[in-house]
Amino acid sequence: MADNTELERRVSGAGKPRDWASALGSSAPEADAADAGHGFLGSDLYEKGKTVHNKRIDGPFRRFKWLLMLVTLAIYYITPWIRWDRGPYAPDQAVLIDLAHRRFYMFDIEIWPHEFYFVAGMLIMAGLGLFLVTSAVGRAWCGYACPQTVWTDLFQHVDRFIDGDRNARIRLDKAPWGPAKIARRSGKWAIYLVISLLTGGAWILYFADAPTLTREFFTGEAALVAYATVGILTFTTFWLGGFMREQVCIYMCPWPRIQTAMLDEKSLIVTYKDWRGEQRGSLKKAAKEPDQYGDCIDCLQCVAVCPTGIDIREGQQIGCITCGLCIDACDKVMAEVGRPRGLIDYATLEQCEAEAAGAPPTPAWKALLRPRTFIYFGVWGAIGAAMLFALGTRTHTDLTVSPDRNPPFMLLKDGSVRNAYTLRLRNMEARPRDMEVALTGLPDGAVMWTEAVSLENAAPVQVIAVPANETKVVRAYVMLPPGERADVFSFRLTSLDEQREQDIAATTFAMPGNE
Repeated sequence: MADNTELERRVSGAGKPRDWASALGSSAPEADAADAGHGFLGSDLYEKGKTVHNKRIDGPFRRFKWLLMLVTLAIYYITPWIRWDRGPYAPDQAVLIDLAHRRFYMFDIEIWPHEFYFVAGMLIMAGLGLFLVTSAVGRAWCGYACPQTVWTDLFQHVDRFIDGDRNARIRLDKAPWGPAKIARRSGKWAIYLVISLLTGGAWILYFADAPTLTREFFTGEAALVAYATVGILTFTTFWLGGFMREQVCIYMCPWPRIQTAMLDEKSLIVTYKDWRGEQRGSLKKAAKEPDQYGDCIDCLQCVAVCPTGIDIREGQQIGCITCGLCIDACDKVMAEVGRPRGLIDYATLEQCEAEAAGAPPTPAWKALLRPRTFIYFGVWGAIGAAMLFALGTRTHTDLTVSPDRNPPFMLLKDGSVRNAYTLRLRNMEARPRDMEVALTGLPDGAVMWTEAVSLENAAPVQVIAVPANETKVVRAYVMLPPGERADVFSFRLTSLDEQREQDIAATTFAMPGNE
């Protein structure tokens, strides 16, 4: 943006263009030369984006970012290669989204399409987890674990490795293009591309057997969608992580706006304590007039290390991702000049106001002990406990029944009535099982047979073999003897193994007079 003096001059009317044509940046001859192109929509109200060259820093928050970056990247790249034995009838990849067979595997957990509520529960827990983190420690997700932050941080380390630290990168940016600069840029962008390709390649491995898909990918045998997905993810990682970086956080991502609405005076955020730091002045000035200057020596180290290039001393901004690197930089400077740490620190607005009024500093962790945090954690924990209970008590046998609607029944010549049904017998075990299908709630004499069973072998109970990890669709026919009537009844499915799991599906029996 233009500087405040220029903006105030425009708003107050000083130097106002003579007509709307001038205001829109027109080159009307009657406009003053000084005002041409300087209307309210003129380009001078906007500042071109500047490349952020953040400085390397060491400290507790930087080391914590290193740890989280290494852990999250390791989880992302290594997880598809972890093997997990589920028996001979199931895939042995620990985490697999098997779209072809409509399964989701995660170690010992297997989610079927009809159990999508587990996926919904995990998404709700993820959302509530973000609310919990935000209410407790502000935008810590953005500062440490967001994929955009992690990959941007990784690419910034590549910048330092190839181009040097902050000052060297700034000099290289300003230098004219030549063989040395082209070589450095080419090498750095090549590393960007390799990282981006590995990122896109790792993503598709979650949807198929990793060793098999990797071989097919490099031999040209993989599906077209695999190459398209890798291409899209490679481009987005290369562009968003390598070039747009903080612009994604500031302009593109909606989450900062949502988080801002969730913060209040009790939320822990990275804060510059202006009552202690102002008025700013160098060490020489402070030595001459110690009563006139605060602890901030205006060294700009907090700005130099910021990955989004903001000045935390100007207050909370949407560009602050609460990473805490400015705390590391400021604490280091305070230690060097012999002043207490914490000029920039995690603190709540309430704690800052109390400290400014003369109260002793309050430990930051006490801000976590408040009702909102406990409510979020309680709801989050309750959903997790409910999902664990559902996983622990669910059966691996499932039955669904769909009666035929056209025709709803057949009236046979001997007076008996026959209905047809489509049964879906689901075996959620990694081994084939025999399952017994029985009729309950019908009068004596009712019989059932399937397409694989002749009418001569009809009986109220049938045994059907169901393959491992499959849903077997069976056409079943139920016949009621002449003179008998029925309305609602059930099919009962029982696994014929040591578990003896059961599932019951209620349905209706259509016959004349029941319409």
